[in-house]
Amino acid sequence: MENQQIFRYDEPFKLESGQWLPEFQLAYTTFGQLNAAMDNVIWVCHAFTGNANPTDWWNGLIGEKRLYNPTEHFIVCANIIGSHYGSTNALSKNPISGEPYYHDFPFISIRDVVRSLDLLRQHLGIYKINTILGGSLGGQQALEWAVLQPDLIENMILFSTNAIHSPWGIAFNESQRMAIAADPTWIERSPKAGMNGMKVARSIALLSYRNYATYNRTQSRDEGQIDFFRANTYQNYQGEKLGKRFNAFSYWTLSKMFDSHDVGRGRGKVEEVLGTIKSKTLVIGISSDVLFPPEEQEFIARHIPDAKYALINSLYGHDGFLIEFEAMTDTIKNWSKDLIKGVLSE
Repeated sequence: MENQQIFRYDEPFKLESGQWLPEFQLAYTTFGQLNAAMDNVIWVCHAFTGNANPTDWWNGLIGEKRLYNPTEHFIVCANIIGSHYGSTNALSKNPISGEPYYHDFPFISIRDVVRSLDLLRQHLGIYKINTILGGSLGGQQALEWAVLQPDLIENMILFSTNAIHSPWGIAFNESQRMAIAADPTWIERSPKAGMNGMKVARSIALLSYRNYATYNRTQSRDEGQIDFFRANTYQNYQGEKLGKRFNAFSYWTLSKMFDSHDVGRGRGKVEEVLGTIKSKTLVIGISSDVLFPPEEQEFIARHIPDAKYALINSLYGHDGFLIEFEAMTDTIKNWSKDLIKGVLSE
């Protein structure tokens, strides 16, 4: 059974931008128990609109009778600062003003997120992470953490992510923010501000999460049809669906966070920084991913010492890392077997 809790950090928290959060909280979930050797920690970093319960969105990898299960592992996942699901975000009350932050919520970078996660790690008494898992925005967090603390993470598995967010990805995010900003309600200091704009933003995002072939397969048009296509319904449905569970402020914050990602910032060339990572690393790409194309995962694997790269053939584009559970499980199992063989042969 999962155990959802709140970690509160009651001291001022300085952000990479130079701004401060007076305090923050992280909603987090744990599964299983930390063993006596303290070597069974699986840390999961969630993607863009994910929450602290990975069995909600990665149930093919995590949960009872899955590859990572609470009978063997102590599984931890925290909802990140800025997100909508229990952690400090723009709708939280600013303790200084006594009112919600709304548009005054500070810029949060991937590095800020990782530093906050590390405070939670210390709070939980975790001194070694056996395996960290992350896809997309979650993969960016995992990679940054492995750079920030090279001796902390033994194994790292990255899905559909990159070492520096691309101009292509930034352009998609900016187009989504333009949609939110075009909503006349976005200027309002209200939890519902920008909601219609966010629905359009989600529709734009779906085009990058899937691809031409995916829509041809899943949203095909009927012969002779001239209006009311499946693709019309699908785009509207996805916007409405997100509108019921998210807010435009968090969407804005996390999209900016995406753009901030650059493991080389202030450290040197990205290639050289990746070379400092000590974690045994598996990098998984999805063949049809147009948002985080496979060459970005190949780049990571090429520059992390002894990292392995695997490509999964999938129709589902970037969303493949949330769908192709059987292929991902097999890939991870094979990689783990190779690691064990390597240790035994030394």
